[in-house]
Amino acid sequence: MSPVHIGLLGLVLLFLIAMLEVGIIESAYQKLGMSHRAITLLLLLSIFGSYINIPVATISTISPPAAIHHHIYNLSYIRALLPNTNDTIIAVNLGGAVIPVLLSAYLLMRVGGLAPAFIATVVVALLVHHFSRIVPSAGIAVPIFIPGFAAAILALLLTREHRPVVAYVAGTIGCLVGADVLNLAEVARLNAPIASIGGAGTFDGVFVSGVIAVLLA
Repeated sequence: MSPVHIGLLGLVLLFLIAMLEVGIIESAYQKLGMSHRAITLLLLLSIFGSYINIPVATISTISPPAAIHHHIYNLSYIRALLPNTNDTIIAVNLGGAVIPVLLSAYLLMRVGGLAPAFIATVVVALLVHHFSRIVPSAGIAVPIFIPGFAAAILALLLTREHRPVVAYVAGTIGCLVGADVLNLAEVARLNAPIASIGGAGTFDGVFVSGVIAVLLA
């Protein structure tokens, strides 16, 4: 992980601590039916888990062959090079993907709201995919407030009984799918050594989106 990513995660940690102090995060997760102890454990697992990437697959891309022009005295010739094969490791981030997905699945099984959550997640994913941008040196830039606000609005429109759950699922899973999953092919074409779903660049968007969505729903 680069110093830039470590610095960004440090800022996110400070932001989360500030929100904890004023009770914002606890208020959001209490709306999901979670206890104070469970909220604290979830935050710790999310923060420290953001440094853990679990490899799940490898994508190979072939670069087109290049040609080198040689000049010797008055003669010139072209030497063609063989195509280069580059491997990109597809990984899943523990704190930014595994934990939000498991929590979303648990909430849907315990509370319900599968149909509205599915519809809202698809809409948020398409919206995030439209606005996300790939930054070669930093990963995928996610509009941090768009998925949260969109998920909250959709939850208010689609359901009455399960608004916090639908908002959380749509905000987190929609951000993951729209920013990372739908951009995997583009990231691989950049010859990046690793593409982490929910990793640096997306972690803060996923986490904050979930909190914002639940608070507004």
